Amino acid sequence: MRVLGIDPGLTRCGVGVVDVRPDRRAALVEVTVIRTPPSMPLEERLLTVGNGIEELLDEHRPEVVAIERVFAQHNLSTVMGVAQISGIALHAAAKRGLRVGLHTPSEVKAAITGYGSAEKKQVQTMVARILGLAELPKPADAADALAIAICHAWRGGVPAAPTAPAAASGAPAKGAGLTPAQAAWLAAERSTRGSAAPRRLAR
Repeated sequence: MRVLGIDPGLTRCGVGVVDVRPDRRAALVEVTVIRTPPSMPLEERLLTVGNGIEELLDEHRPEVVAIERVFAQHNLSTVMGVAQISGIALHAAAKRGLRVGLHTPSEVKAAITGYGSAEKKQVQTMVARILGLAELPKPADAADALAIAICHAWRGGVPAAPTAPAAASGAPAKGAGLTPAQAAWLAAERSTRGSAAPRRLAR
């Protein structure tokens, strides 16, 4: 499944496209940040971002669009810009008959890192690991867009691949009950802590 993720913003709008297989392995297709200067008239900024999103939709033809859900902030101008870009993205997706998934920042962080309050650097690190990138995706808006796309696929967008049967003893398979991100996080914790017990992951 091909998913186009959007981290909506008026000054910087992150857009990431990933292909996700039934076994939940993900591959990078494209990632970019659409930028508009604050000095530009609002209507022109909205047009620029909208055109950029539509060009990426038409070029990569995703099966679904995932957008970060607008949430309350103290900065009214920021939340207004996010809401305006979200509306433009929703319109562009609907015009093409695409399904849309909305995810809160905490949902995205939990899906990618196993921890709903993870720092941006942790999200960037896990996105790079999941996609097999040699460098962390930058800026943070780009990493967030990729994380949103992966989150949507992992939260039910892509049918899960059949799992190997449990051992004859009836013991659960290794990593049972963990998302791919949580399993990767757990492996990283074990490698850095040696024999020490890893911290509990958010579920």
